[in-house]
Amino acid sequence: MKIAAIDIGSNAARLLINEVKINNKQPEFIKLNLLRIPLRLGMDVFTLGKIGEEREKMVIDSMKIFSDLMKIYKVEHYRACATSAMRDAANGQDIIDEVKKTSGIDIEIISGDEEASLVFENHIAEGLDKDFAYLYIDVGGGSTELTFYENGKMLYEKSFNIGTIRLLNNLVTPDNWKDMKEEIRKNINSKKPVVAIGSGGNINKVFSMSKTKDGKPMSSSHLKKVYKEFNDLTVDERMTKYNLREDRADVLVHALKIFNNVMTWSEINRIFVPKISVADGLIHNIYSTLQDKK
Repeated sequence: MKIAAIDIGSNAARLLINEVKINNKQPEFIKLNLLRIPLRLGMDVFTLGKIGEEREKMVIDSMKIFSDLMKIYKVEHYRACATSAMRDAANGQDIIDEVKKTSGIDIEIISGDEEASLVFENHIAEGLDKDFAYLYIDVGGGSTELTFYENGKMLYEKSFNIGTIRLLNNLVTPDNWKDMKEEIRKNINSKKPVVAIGSGGNINKVFSMSKTKDGKPMSSSHLKKVYKEFNDLTVDERMTKYNLREDRADVLVHALKIFNNVMTWSEINRIFVPKISVADGLIHNIYSTLQDKK
């Protein structure tokens, strides 16, 4: 069975295509393709309140490409979700209607809480050590989703309008940070040691640059050190020194600021970075829904 997930975020749109095979009665998810297009919808939406003509055309053209790729791979089931930028765009629904007309793709706008819940579809809680509590931190362009697990159960989830594109455009206020800090202080508490699980393209990039072995955590002190290094450089210098694309070099420092604040306020000193995302969650969600219908 071939399943696809489309995640249209504030910074980029992603198409993930997986093949699901049954191995010893358990589903195995095999990645066939992952395509990322840096649409940067948040650059328009968070400053203008809508998606401009140029980026609207990029969305429509990208979805045509995604549709063609799904046909080539003979995808049987898919789900397409849009998050923070499309939620906030005055013309979001008009663009969704145009995408349906031109490529046949149905896009759902999901809430921040739904976005946070999708990580639960990755079944990460099942593999967690019960001696610890876990704070899942998903940093996107328009929002940050926090999900708190203890004893394999989700106890708290919250979406905050603090994201890398909003920070890039100076659209996050001191009050936004204060609200996040108060929420974390109030809700992220456990008698067990708490560790973080990070997701999003930026933390994945920091993890790969750190040369940390898969399955091993990065320290909060390392993230603070990387933040200082990046913050002292211009975007061009980051691109040259670390061989980064511009659309990664300009937001990476903002992502690190979010991770550092969240980990400081929740008194967490280690972060694991498994390769999981909203798109992975969508794939698992589609598969689970299909199994429930049998």
